[in-house]
Amino acid sequence: MAGTALVVGAGDMGMRMAEGLLTQGRLDRLVLTNVNAARQRDHVAMLNSAYLCRIELVELDGRDHAAVRSVIAETDPDLIIQAASLFGPWSVIGSDHPVIKHLSAAGIGIQLPNQLPVLTNVMRAVKDLGLACPVANISAPDVTGPVLAAQDLAPTVGLGNVSMHLLRARSAWRARREAAGDELSELPLMRLIGHHCHVYGVVQARFPENADESTRVYLGENGERDDHLAYEGAPFAAGPIYNVLTGISSLPTLSALLPDGPRTRFSAPSPLGLPGGYPLVIEAGFLDFDLPPGVSRDDAIVFNTAMGRLDGIERIDADGTAHFTETARGHAAKVDPRLAEPLDPRDLEARTRLLLEIVDAAR
Repeated sequence: MAGTALVVGAGDMGMRMAEGLLTQGRLDRLVLTNVNAARQRDHVAMLNSAYLCRIELVELDGRDHAAVRSVIAETDPDLIIQAASLFGPWSVIGSDHPVIKHLSAAGIGIQLPNQLPVLTNVMRAVKDLGLACPVANISAPDVTGPVLAAQDLAPTVGLGNVSMHLLRARSAWRARREAAGDELSELPLMRLIGHHCHVYGVVQARFPENADESTRVYLGENGERDDHLAYEGAPFAAGPIYNVLTGISSLPTLSALLPDGPRTRFSAPSPLGLPGGYPLVIEAGFLDFDLPPGVSRDDAIVFNTAMGRLDGIERIDADGTAHFTETARGHAAKVDPRLAEPLDPRDLEARTRLLLEIVDAAR
């Protein structure tokens, strides 16, 4: 049975994921939202001319909780794909502006005021409406998931990040076989435990100096470790090209979350709001852990929590308040000392306004 998907934030990433599901024939209705619908009007019209699926475009400001709730209620989706943030990640990655360089060096945690507002509204609306449909979140899931879990608002699962590591490891395994002149046998089961902080090293093919800080790759049912596999592909400098890999890596999870989703063993970030990514079994909207032998859920959580410090997150309190590492605070304070203070997710408005003003002035 095909399903209805709602994409909140149909920008570049949201459209990539939606088009992947359309190509697979996995949808009979697709609702796309954008804060400025005119930007996507021709694109959506072209999609409607190419697919039998009913595709709709709705203008939506994700900061408006009532509007978000209304769109979700009217759509009654089988799957929500949350892809909205207040500014794109490449606005603060790769720039030579000193302010932007400090924001980037501080880690993704300092940018929570950009990633949380729309996602929080989506999750509050889902809870208010009593919906059981899965929510897949691309907005910094390794960090936003734990913050929202503390408020009983965690998305079902995240997208990208460790899923990107997995695709890179699979490709490297094939390249190894070809280089050795071996016959290409069936791809082995790969289960990964890793964090957003690993993405740049993985995609730039830079294994960390401290091997204990690498994403973890487990091969086969027995879980033989081969972490280097994730770091052996062609290197790509940080930039929008990463969206290609992010979009592709999201599709197995999204497809499995739909009502007739196939049983899929795949690694994905922040299941049920946990920090970092884990191997999962996903089928028809439900998920469970698929950890390798000898690795407990607590072991994996401890590792990913520690890796979160490389992204600037020292800890997250039981109420969702995020505290930043000394390094993150140091960079943030050089931009504005207020950014270095702990972030209470129930009081986002002032911090969000401050971050947006800083980024807008630096662009």
